[in-house]
Amino acid sequence: MDFCYFIGIDIAKDTLDWAVYTQQGLQLSTHTPNSPAGIKAALTEFKALSGWSPKQAVFCMEHTGIYNAHLLELLHQQTLSIWLESSLQIKQAGGMQRGKTDKVDAQRIAQYAYRFQDQMRLWEPPREVVQKLAFLSATRQRLNQAYNLLAVPVAEQETFISKSLQKALKGNVAKSLAALKEEQKAVEKAIKELIEADARLKELFDLMVSVPGIGPVIATELLITTNEMQTINDPKKLACHAGVAPFEYRSGTSIRGKTKVSHQARKRLKSLIHMGTMSAIQVKGDLQDYYVRKLGEGKHTMLVLNAVRNKLIHRVCAVVRRGKKYDKNYTPALA
Repeated sequence: MDFCYFIGIDIAKDTLDWAVYTQQGLQLSTHTPNSPAGIKAALTEFKALSGWSPKQAVFCMEHTGIYNAHLLELLHQQTLSIWLESSLQIKQAGGMQRGKTDKVDAQRIAQYAYRFQDQMRLWEPPREVVQKLAFLSATRQRLNQAYNLLAVPVAEQETFISKSLQKALKGNVAKSLAALKEEQKAVEKAIKELIEADARLKELFDLMVSVPGIGPVIATELLITTNEMQTINDPKKLACHAGVAPFEYRSGTSIRGKTKVSHQARKRLKSLIHMGTMSAIQVKGDLQDYYVRKLGEGKHTMLVLNAVRNKLIHRVCAVVRRGKKYDKNYTPALA
């Protein structure tokens, strides 16, 4: 579809700034509340533009989590084209920038959409069950963090203070820890029931957890991150997204940096994949053999661990692509 109007939207908790950009340059800037009424008011204002057609407009915005919920829902209901882009991508594409206001940011987003329209990726909402899964997974993560925030310091100080004081400190947080533990169990149960009740999620989940090193938590995060393996299904792209793909850093004769992974990654997924890797190399099998063999060859520990991370990601993508659970004795068919 050929787009004529490129609308950049800067999203804040309470407000939205809009900028409409065309081939002739900036056409309109406006400011509305971040509410359904405010969004409808902006769409009504756009009707005054010469030759305005909603079907020839693309609405580009940064991914701001829950703050863009109203906007995404209303635009999708009206079957309008939505481009959800990484804030870092937009910032780096803009080159050197001076000054920052919400109005200017909206104009920069609109200009980005116009300049890079050939790289446009229109957004499609995940199924409602995947959205619920994402909220439950985030809740589980926050509960785990709250539990560790209380439990870890109490355990660490045990050998450094008197027994009477340690007993008193444990008593101070005992009820809170017990309550958090019950909440953790409830969320785990809700996640399990949600996956079991949906045929597609259950199929993908069972395929993923069949791979040694991939547990329920990692599989859940992969389902959310890849939108049921639809937005990302290529192992190289998934490895890049998870921050485990190595990149070279060389230029001419003066720059000879080490090949290393990028910090621009989904840190939560990277952390979980790493824990899965540490689990996989503790169990007898080809991954443990590979790890030991490469260390014996003198390879750096983190280099080998990163290779194992990549193997896990490739195996997950392979079992999903084939639709069959992982088979450690699988032999590829020769041409």
